[in-house]
Amino acid sequence: MKFMRSACIEPMYYEIPFLDRFQAAKDDGFEYVEFWSWTDKDLDAVKAAAEKAGIGISGFNGDADYSLIDPTHKEKYLDFLRQSVAAAQKIGAKSVTIHSNALGDGGIVVNHYDDLSDTVKLCSMYDMLLECAKIAEESGIAMNLEPLNITTDHVGNFLAHTQMAAEMTRLIGSPMLKVLYDVYHMQLNEGSLCDTIRTYADQLGHIHVADAPGRHEPGTGEINYHNVFRCLEEVGYTGRIGFELMPKTSTAEAVKAIMSY
Repeated sequence: MKFMRSACIEPMYYEIPFLDRFQAAKDDGFEYVEFWSWTDKDLDAVKAAAEKAGIGISGFNGDADYSLIDPTHKEKYLDFLRQSVAAAQKIGAKSVTIHSNALGDGGIVVNHYDDLSDTVKLCSMYDMLLECAKIAEESGIAMNLEPLNITTDHVGNFLAHTQMAAEMTRLIGSPMLKVLYDVYHMQLNEGSLCDTIRTYADQLGHIHVADAPGRHEPGTGEINYHNVFRCLEEVGYTGRIGFELMPKTSTAEAVKAIMSY
């Protein structure tokens, strides 16, 4: 695999203290790390750990308690996003990930917004993403909009398909606002992985990898990752591959599987 690899060090390297995971990922051959929340981290310590290890920080989640699809959240959502961008700049992260709905502990969707029509949700998301793109362009911190699976981990999430996310980012047309294509999530929601990658290749800003079912390392489920990675090469994807997965037995065994591709 020719891509730069990023280890998500929230679920990976769980066996050791968080700040030790930067060096461990570097030693295992990863060029980058990423994590979920920044608000529960000592950012000075994170920056120091990454610099000491000589490893880059790909990014983290840029939203928290607020939703793109709730028009009453616009001011609060964008205010928190600006704080996330400042955190990314402080530690040298390349990007932040954004979502349609606020997520609670364990990725549970906080509010399904059954009282809002899809029209309101779409218009609100488009309106706020226009502002997100401006913030990204002004700051130099890329933003990746992530659809999530609604079958297993994030029931009730509004943004569930690549088409909706990619058409939205295409309409906005910012080079700093793209789609985070999570292969695991999209296998559960829509399948047709390689066809989807080819169709929306121009809108892919980041890739997440885990096998399905189980969300473990490649080779433990039904996804043919040799074909997926080959397809990404064929369409000219040059971004990072983030391994956001739960090791089936241990991180060491998961890393062996990852590095075999």
